[in-house]
Amino acid sequence: MNTRRQFVKRSSLGMAGLGASFMFPTEMLASIRRTISPNDRIQVGLIGCNGMGFSDLSSMLQNSEVEVVALCDVDENVLREKTAELEKGGIKKPKWYTDYRKMLEDKDIDIAIIGTPDHWHCLQLTDAVDAGKDVYCEKPIANSVAESEAMLAKVNSSDRMVQIGQWQRSEPHFVDAISYVHSGKLGQIRLVKAWAYQGWMQSIPVLPNSPVPSGVDYAMWLGPAESRPFNANRFHFNFRWYWDYAGGLMTDWGVHMIDYALFGMKASDPKSVMAMGGKFAYPDDAAETPDTLQTVYDFGDFSLLWEHATGIDGGNYGRNHGVAFIGNNGTLVLDRGGWEVIPEHDRPHWSKDLGPKIEPVPLQKGIGQGLGLHTKNFLEAVKTRDASILKAPIKVGYDAAMVSHLGNIAYKTGERLFWDAENKKFNNPKADALLMNEYHNGWKFPKMG
Repeated sequence: MNTRRQFVKRSSLGMAGLGASFMFPTEMLASIRRTISPNDRIQVGLIGCNGMGFSDLSSMLQNSEVEVVALCDVDENVLREKTAELEKGGIKKPKWYTDYRKMLEDKDIDIAIIGTPDHWHCLQLTDAVDAGKDVYCEKPIANSVAESEAMLAKVNSSDRMVQIGQWQRSEPHFVDAISYVHSGKLGQIRLVKAWAYQGWMQSIPVLPNSPVPSGVDYAMWLGPAESRPFNANRFHFNFRWYWDYAGGLMTDWGVHMIDYALFGMKASDPKSVMAMGGKFAYPDDAAETPDTLQTVYDFGDFSLLWEHATGIDGGNYGRNHGVAFIGNNGTLVLDRGGWEVIPEHDRPHWSKDLGPKIEPVPLQKGIGQGLGLHTKNFLEAVKTRDASILKAPIKVGYDAAMVSHLGNIAYKTGERLFWDAENKKFNNPKADALLMNEYHNGWKFPKMG
């Protein structure tokens, strides 16, 4: 059997471009966990046990003080599957819940991990904070601008430790790249590009509505979203491509890449935004969100361009995802595989080339430890009660989600929109109406603060 270090190195480098460097085999947990005094244990409950929710839990369980005591999911099949995976790693069966509110009543739970679809994040995070839990919440933090505002206000008025799952904030080569950007060596940066070209994403075939699968609490899955008949396309992974539950690639990959664009430029609120695109690759498939999109943000002294496309891998600089900081002296290109600097050449006259303005930086490869470092950073904040050490506090998640949602609103309206950051509104009533998502099925929008 490979050692843990060998496994992490091999899987991280091999899968970094796919965004899967956080995969960890749960059967290895038994070999790395040690016995901890009950007084030192941190007890965790997971809400939403598929996908990144379970990856976040598995990452935390690599720290021996963490004990999972509860799993909450609307799908009993998922609860059964994930419990079996935990048992392979020597983890005893946690308590099961289908209603997260019941789980939050458990006074023994210190941390709630939120790995549910986006439309649930706001209610679950605010309820968890009210229940006195520290929270690790998957990105994007919310499914609307209004929800983002409510979550920011709630966390800021509490003493809870809240980390957002934008784990690239803890990835060493991402941190090194931004240090270079902040050094000023690139010169004036006039344009930042962020993109995700996802060749693996094929058409979502149109499927008829069908009975709710056995073991699924579908009413709980819908929650505040509009009530609709069950359709397999809207369930589990593919919820991302429906406006009721998420914001498409813009809020899926976009939040990660745009976060680093904002981090590098020390920016938050754009002055204006416009977007164009549509369902060009698969115009007749079942998805609602655009498969092709270009969004341009004006930040005053630089522009940010977000672009995405499904079914295509040929992105900028030969990368299917990334961020590029384009300066007068050179361009820094960054993705999950590493970063490099491509210098501009000094050309005082069109016929002369005096050489590069700055030294090139060859590819600095990533090692794929971001998620593990991110959860460890969160646990350290929980133990020390020091929110200042969090790598992705609520404001980081707020900024990335806000910019992404503003882009989606510009796409929906088809107009250039000017953003009033102080008053949190556009110059356009039609766009303002899209800042808040309507709650259904008896669920109420959470109170601010």
